[in-house]
Amino acid sequence: MGRIHARRKGRSGSNRPFRIDKPDWVEISEEEIVSKIVELAKEGYSQAMIGTILRDQYGVPDVKLITGKSIGKILEENNLAPKIPDDLMALMKKAVKMHRHLSNHPKDLGNKRGVQLVEAKIRRLVKYYKRVGKLPANWKYSLKDAELLVK
Repeated sequence: MGRIHARRKGRSGSNRPFRIDKPDWVEISEEEIVSKIVELAKEGYSQAMIGTILRDQYGVPDVKLITGKSIGKILEENNLAPKIPDDLMALMKKAVKMHRHLSNHPKDLGNKRGVQLVEAKIRRLVKYYKRVGKLPANWKYSLKDAELLVK
């Protein structure tokens, strides 16, 4: 049932090469990477964007290979982790944009179905993050709260 709205079929795609040790050609040290992550987080970049900047501008293929910790763990240790996880925030932004579109185009049934799917994903993620402890047990998703957070 879930494959109906998938855009791609099959399992083909790129995979990251299997590595367990730091590549020899990476010149930046572990401390420099951590300080750069903290600096970029203070500037307001998301975890995904921080990883992209480190890859493209500093030649860091994988933060976890070099530091032994993910970007999220490094941000948590420095008290810079977002209150709402990045993937959940991205879904909430998407839902808000879809609702705005739906208010202007109420007969767009494809978008109406898309809103249902996105909000179902949000509810599943919220359930997971409550169980893991990344969100408080009384946190609830609502469109009004999402609109305030997105702005």
